[in-house]
Amino acid sequence: MSEKRVIRPAPKRFEDFEVGDVLRSPQGRTVLDADNVWFTSLTQNTNQSHFNYAYAEGTRFGKPLVNSCLTLAIVTGLSVSLTSEHAVANLGWEEVRMPKPVFIGDTLWAETEVTEMRLSESNSETGIVSVRSRGVNQRGEVVIEFRRSFMVHTRAAQLEDDFPQADEPWGSDSDKQIGAEAPGSQEDEVDGLA
Repeated sequence: MSEKRVIRPAPKRFEDFEVGDVLRSPQGRTVLDADNVWFTSLTQNTNQSHFNYAYAEGTRFGKPLVNSCLTLAIVTGLSVSLTSEHAVANLGWEEVRMPKPVFIGDTLWAETEVTEMRLSESNSETGIVSVRSRGVNQRGEVVIEFRRSFMVHTRAAQLEDDFPQADEPWGSDSDKQIGAEAPGSQEDEVDGLA
């Protein structure tokens, strides 16, 4: 049997970014009522506009608002696979603005632009990437904008593969051809019933 190829996305390194790059999330995320209530409860936010429908109906929005910290978390999360999935550290957020409200059932996407890059002064194997991100809903409205910076490894950094090595061989059926007859197959069982 030939050696199997192992395919795993390589972590983004400092040199993989360029100022001006625009990165768009490959998928959107619909905000559910459960997301909003759980997040609001978890963070002990007592603003009723996030979880009390009767109260929210009396506000200018007429329905519950999605917790703005949840919106920030979702849009940041949507950007991670393209920016900081393998970051050394998230360094901070700045200038968070919410120009439009987010409601239950809205679907969000993230768009991120690289705005600045520099090598770290304290660690020669890392660099700092600054970005501005925005969340866009299904209507094309920008619902959140913010700036973020994070530290990533340079190509000079020697990274170990953190995937755990399995000592066991693959299961015995993995090398058989699909559809090959085996003792005790479903066909044998059906014949035995006839």
